[in-house]
Amino acid sequence: MQTMQKDNLIAIHDFCVNHRIDISFISSLQQTGLIEITNRNETFFIDIDQLPQLEKIIRFYYELDINLEGIETITHLLGRISAMRDEITMLRNKLRFYETNDNRTD
Repeated sequence: MQTMQKDNLIAIHDFCVNHRIDISFISSLQQTGLIEITNRNETFFIDIDQLPQLEKIIRFYYELDINLEGIETITHLLGRISAMRDEITMLRNKLRFYETNDNRTD
């Protein structure tokens, strides 16, 4: 696992207080593998890079009333969509390359 600098970490307690959510919810997300938690000196942290994902999950759960199993499914599907978009972009770039090279030989 990569080492994380303390500047890139947010204490889970502080995050939960600011967002008015229960720490047990964050623990549940960690247990299901939706987020990763770092333990430093008996204080639990989340990497700042996970904040957009965590805030999206919080909206799903609290605003849209989607359970953890549903959130896992949505997260998985969104990841697949993102991977497919990346692949489409790569394939379009390859196609442009070959179209450009094909036009030069004519």
